[in-house]
Amino acid sequence: MAKYIFTPNSIEQLRDKYDVIIVGSGATGLVSAIQAYELGLHPVILEKMDKLGGNTNRASSGMNAAETDVQLKNHIVDSYDEFYNDTFIGGGKTNNPELLKYFTTHAALSINWLTEHGINLDSLTITGGMHTRRTHRPDSMAPIGNFLVTSFLKIIEKYQIPVFNNVKVNRLLMDNNTVNGVSLELSNGNIKSLASKAVILATGGFGANKEIIRKYRSDLSDYRTTNQEGATGDGLDLAQQIGASLVDMREIQVHPTVYQETAHTYLIGEAVRGEGAILVDNQGNRFVNELDTRQAVTDAINKDADGSAYLIFDTNVRKKVPAIEFYDMIGAVTHGSSINDLADKLKMGSEKLSKTVDAWNQAVSSKVDSLYQRSTGMNTLLNKAPYYAIHIAPAIHYTMGGIKINHKAEVLNKHNLPIKGLFAGGEVTGGLHGNNRIGGNSIAETIVFGRQAGQQVFKYLS
Repeated sequence: MAKYIFTPNSIEQLRDKYDVIIVGSGATGLVSAIQAYELGLHPVILEKMDKLGGNTNRASSGMNAAETDVQLKNHIVDSYDEFYNDTFIGGGKTNNPELLKYFTTHAALSINWLTEHGINLDSLTITGGMHTRRTHRPDSMAPIGNFLVTSFLKIIEKYQIPVFNNVKVNRLLMDNNTVNGVSLELSNGNIKSLASKAVILATGGFGANKEIIRKYRSDLSDYRTTNQEGATGDGLDLAQQIGASLVDMREIQVHPTVYQETAHTYLIGEAVRGEGAILVDNQGNRFVNELDTRQAVTDAINKDADGSAYLIFDTNVRKKVPAIEFYDMIGAVTHGSSINDLADKLKMGSEKLSKTVDAWNQAVSSKVDSLYQRSTGMNTLLNKAPYYAIHIAPAIHYTMGGIKINHKAEVLNKHNLPIKGLFAGGEVTGGLHGNNRIGGNSIAETIVFGRQAGQQVFKYLS
């Protein structure tokens, strides 16, 4: 099947005024535009990069939601409270309760909204820090990010919502303490003012901005990043220029399993561990509950595995995670005809790795991991050759801090009052995740708060 290609509008088609300007073309921006359009507004999407989709394109695991029909069809009885508690505990109990309550009670509605648009997430997996399968993904088990971006762009094209790339918003315009447009820097260097009745910031995080990372977390300044190069925190500067507050800026997430032996880093999604893979150190020993929170797994890799480790899995796991085909294509996967062969190729003791895998299979069979108390992702025995390994190490992945908003996606100033006409959602905002984001919650956040931003702009303008 031919790959879908979306063509942005030519700059000559840019009008002088729109109902709402959306800055950023990741999932949050695309969803907010679709929602605003369906409520009768005329939105425009502005993207500074050539490529659309932002960091969403790199998301791989899925979208968390509780009390969904998909869960019930899989005999899983979940609750908003359990979803809230897992996320609250995973975030070090520092999450903004208002944002978290809205998020956990509206994710299932967002799954329904996706379904209504022909975007079906009918398969389930589990991510670190969660205690039940609530991570929704396509039946094809394709990486969810690009799947969603492509689906949203098809809707954008159908609705004829204008999208302009290679244009950078350098300033928010205000009149009478109300945001009423943006100043744009075009690809030819010209500056243009664009009027609107509201602006939604959906510019993503700052995981690719070494300067901001060094300012708030100098200890992470030497880490590599999984972020695309456009994730430089532009929205933070735009919002701060007009008095917006920032929150949780020190909370930067390091993802534990990132392949780093090429010029580009590649995040190895939690679905690999969720479907049964284990982590071993350079000697072939397990050293952690692989599905603990990302922070806990990262700490264990740094402390107990000398900074890097190996994901070990077999053909059973590989069949359940199609993304592994991509990892193999880029050369990240080491193959072994047997556990002993794999151990030899990894230059670790074959007897030790074999004992580790045998012990793990016994834990899976008994559903009791006496070593590290892992209780999820234990449905698959590692017993079908060939066997595989991916060498991983931690890298900067997600920035939990950002613009302060309320549950209505309104941007707040230093006095915790909404800045009229300015809304934000997704990774550019802070507070929802506390000090650690749970896998599967970022995509959920983009849909939940993308819809909310579109809805609240409509209400604001009505």
